[in-house]
Amino acid sequence: MSKYKRILLKLSGEALANAENTVDPDTLNKVVSIIQSALDLKVEVGIVVGGGNIFRGAALAQAGMNRVTGDHMGMLATVINALAISDACKRSNIDVLVMSGFPIGGGVCDPVDHNKAKQALSAGKVVIFSAGTGSPCFTTDTGAVLRGIEIDADVVFKATKVDGVYTDDPMKNPKAVRYDTLSFDEAIERNLQIMDTAAFALCREHNLDICVFSMLDNTNALSDILNGASLGTIVS
Repeated sequence: MSKYKRILLKLSGEALANAENTVDPDTLNKVVSIIQSALDLKVEVGIVVGGGNIFRGAALAQAGMNRVTGDHMGMLATVINALAISDACKRSNIDVLVMSGFPIGGGVCDPVDHNKAKQALSAGKVVIFSAGTGSPCFTTDTGAVLRGIEIDADVVFKATKVDGVYTDDPMKNPKAVRYDTLSFDEAIERNLQIMDTAAFALCREHNLDICVFSMLDNTNALSDILNGASLGTIVS
């Protein structure tokens, strides 16, 4: 039995892509398997997905694009990814609800409503939140923490390319050491950039832990952590 009843899983958009496809079908299948492994443990799953595989507003803002316009485009990219994950879930008979941080008509997805989301989660549905916070100038990390707070999640799981938080970039520095645990103050002071400062501040204020882990290399990682394995890094 998992010690967590309800989780918020933050997925990067980049993790969904491969060299040929903006959204990789094989990766979608892995994501579905990971979601199902949590559901099998009777854990309620909310998801926030980024859009960096399609569009990164911050990068084009540096090239001269209006930042607000770029962020709106980036938020729309997260909706595309949310719909892709939703479709993959439905094909595997997982009941799912997609919500957007800003209104989108035509039956594409529902606007974010924390009460409706909690009801859906309690009924066994996976709820996928898209469009970040619904406002420009906030990252999807901040959006993930905000949604985690709104749905009363027990923890935010952030899936990354590495298996936790390190003293330095382990891809560049083989001597980098992984932290098992960190405080929010330590993460901010050491400028570890796991999440932005606004996300950390929200977590600290609402006493919401973050678990940083690698998901796609080991599709059992999330279920192993839910079962009590000491994987990744806990920031609390």
